[in-house]
Amino acid sequence: MSAPSHAHHDDHHHGDAAAHGTLKGYLTGFVLAVILTAIPFWLVMADVLGDSTATALTIMALAVVQIIVHMVYFLHMNTKSEGGWTMLALIFTVVLVVITLSGSTWVMYHLNHNMMPVSAHDMRNMP
Repeated sequence: MSAPSHAHHDDHHHGDAAAHGTLKGYLTGFVLAVILTAIPFWLVMADVLGDSTATALTIMALAVVQIIVHMVYFLHMNTKSEGGWTMLALIFTVVLVVITLSGSTWVMYHLNHNMMPVSAHDMRNMP
């Protein structure tokens, strides 16, 4: 019997080598993700901006950048791979992120506004 041939395995490359990550790409993505996580932590813990609205908007902007970093470096989404389907997935992801961030902000604002403490005067009139 002859040794098994690896020629059949080599036939399975579909020309999508660019879709697979390299160690340099993964390390770049990891370092960017760590930086984009540390900056919001620092902004909140050191109260750098002083304004809670500016801090929240900055954190949301950094969250969007981090989502893009994850999609590019870890999910390998670009316009060339898979016949443009990844671009459609990118658009869908952006729509979901916008809905999630704006909805979360809206809910948190209204909860904060509607859950204000009741004064002692108002408590006496309650049944």
